[in-house]
Amino acid sequence: MAVAVIRRGDTVIAAIQSDLNDGEVLALRAELLDRVGRHRLTGIVIDVGALDVIDSFTARALRDIATSARLRGAETIVVGIQPEVAIAMVHFRLDLDPLRTALDLDEALDRLEGLPTGG
Repeated sequence: MAVAVIRRGDTVIAAIQSDLNDGEVLALRAELLDRVGRHRLTGIVIDVGALDVIDSFTARALRDIATSARLRGAETIVVGIQPEVAIAMVHFRLDLDPLRTALDLDEALDRLEGLPTGG
């Protein structure tokens, strides 16, 4: 899988390094949710900066990660959406709700650190 996954405190950071096929997207979803449960993580940051396209399948998988992680006590933030990708997502009306986004890793980590615990 072309994703570097590292842990930083109570947060896991997944940096996607190249386009993923559907199987790799599903494997990433399973790995992130497993780590949230196993390590009682409170945050997930997914860096999609290397993606040239976020299709409906990937968008749905990202939403599923956010929804499932929230039910397990973790917030998910996606960072690095390229301007061209964002324009295409709006054009094709891809819905990322309830995903939160940030411009970069620093902003995402600041947001996660500012979240109240237990809620």
